[in-house]
Amino acid sequence: MTTMTALEKLPFDTDRAEAFAGRVGEMLDSGAAAAMMALGHRLCLFDTMAGRAPATSAEIAAAAGLAERYVREWLAAMVMAGVVDYRPEDRRYHLPAEHAACLTEGAPLGNLAVYAQHVALLGQIQDRTIHTFRTGEGTRYDDYPCFHQIMAEDSGQTVGAALFDHMLPLVPGLHDRLEAGIDVLDAGCGRGAALLALAARYPASRFTGYDLCKDAVEHATEAARDAGLSNMTFEARDLTGYAEPGRWDFVTSFDAVHDQKDPRGLVKGLRKSLKPGGVYLMQDIGASADLEKNRDFPFATLLYAVSTVHCTPVSIGQGGEGLGTMWGWETAERFLREAGFASVERHVLPHDPMNVWFVARV
Repeated sequence: MTTMTALEKLPFDTDRAEAFAGRVGEMLDSGAAAAMMALGHRLCLFDTMAGRAPATSAEIAAAAGLAERYVREWLAAMVMAGVVDYRPEDRRYHLPAEHAACLTEGAPLGNLAVYAQHVALLGQIQDRTIHTFRTGEGTRYDDYPCFHQIMAEDSGQTVGAALFDHMLPLVPGLHDRLEAGIDVLDAGCGRGAALLALAARYPASRFTGYDLCKDAVEHATEAARDAGLSNMTFEARDLTGYAEPGRWDFVTSFDAVHDQKDPRGLVKGLRKSLKPGGVYLMQDIGASADLEKNRDFPFATLLYAVSTVHCTPVSIGQGGEGLGTMWGWETAERFLREAGFASVERHVLPHDPMNVWFVARV
């Protein structure tokens, strides 16, 4: 009652209130659509429907190897969201090619359904997140179901697809050095997709991946063994206080530094671990450290949400300050310069507006 009395005394714009209520309704509907999109991705329903003529729910379910009744209800949600077309006269569903172009594996516009999984994950760990708000505690990577699988898919699109055509050319002469044979570290390698691709392309070089999570390292090790790659190793390792002076010619980290307990300390340790003439290639989220500058940044709301439930508490759970996903390219660049690199270059690739790429030389 006190709250209502206070509100009644304030100027009140009814039109603005109703418009905002409508906006909230749109958010709820879009959130539900994203959660259903994540299901469609995990169950390969978009890939099943892509390139097919309009089909019944039974035909789609049979092609996907799924239960028809659940597929039919999922299709209804996708129709309401405008993702799938529907012909009521014969009850057939169709995924337009223009929609499949951003919802399927290898899609020309990138598979945005991969990121819908983050929305689903937000709900899965809500109770744990509420606990962190009330206690100030952090979390562990183990608290997040399928985290490494989601990040591996993300990395496959943002890193793997651009590795040879866009990333390596940022460092002139690197291709020749890799062909001749150098020592390479991927710090925070996850499941090691980028390192696996590099090791396959450059058999004369030697590749090592470090990651905090044992399950990710085990997955990477098995993948290397299955691929018959003998020029690489993976190790479960906490990079807090890391330094192996003068060990590496080339170091990479992909979307990994901001999650660390001590990002500044890690960058300094990586600098010390490079040989003379060594290069550090660092990719991270390209948003600004200034909140007001991120209104037009792609997926800004989603990124702050992921930071709230994952990146910030994971850092705090390690005893860190929790810089979060949106720590800002300015912060990253400052840490690199403070680490003592002789030169630091910042790049934004035309095909990838979400990320920033730093080339730092010893």
